[in-house]
Amino acid sequence: MLYLLPSTLGDCSPEAVIPGAVLYRARSLDDFIAEDPKSARAFLKRIGTTRPLQGIRIARLDHNTRATEIASFLEPVLAGRDAGLLSEAGLPAVADPGAKLVRIAHERGVRVVPLSGPSSILLALCASGLEGQRFAFHGYLPVAEPELIRALKRLERDSQRLGQTQIFIETPYRNQRTLGVCLRALAPDTWLCVAADLTLSSESVRTRTVAEWRKDAPALRGRPAVFLFSAGGP
Repeated sequence: MLYLLPSTLGDCSPEAVIPGAVLYRARSLDDFIAEDPKSARAFLKRIGTTRPLQGIRIARLDHNTRATEIASFLEPVLAGRDAGLLSEAGLPAVADPGAKLVRIAHERGVRVVPLSGPSSILLALCASGLEGQRFAFHGYLPVAEPELIRALKRLERDSQRLGQTQIFIETPYRNQRTLGVCLRALAPDTWLCVAADLTLSSESVRTRTVAEWRKDAPALRGRPAVFLFSAGGP
């Protein structure tokens, strides 16, 4: 079986956000696939794996991994051993290169077992107060400001037309800039939620109109955040 193993969203106790049964499963595996083997080993050490770390095999699957390599990561599973796909943060295969491995697992008849853990996207949505039945996640929007503005305005029109919450993320070091562009590009009466440092002691989730945010924008530089907005109101 291929187990989809969640990780923490930041520097917090794994036991605080990941169910005990999931940690038990992660501790028992010898084969893993992860975006960064070094941070994966650090996570396994934090949860107290029952296996010697030097004996645990971790294959690297990131955005630079060639498509021809990915299928080989399933060889332990096809040989009869269980393996774990471990995310860098939150759930694997969501805004994560692991989705390619999961698709190949289905093609090869491998049983895929998703395990519960924190998802920044869903945590932000349920805490936002915005429309929770109709929403769309867009991953990363364009970096260049003109293209970012056009994307935000297009999503704002879609939100108004479809009654849909729009969700996206950005790298922490660009979050302050991205928030500034949102406050310039979106209409004053659009509702915007900024969910930062989810599950951490510094967690902050606030939903306000763009006009209200313009008077009092939060400090986001270096903080992981999820952005959600709705042109149709909360």
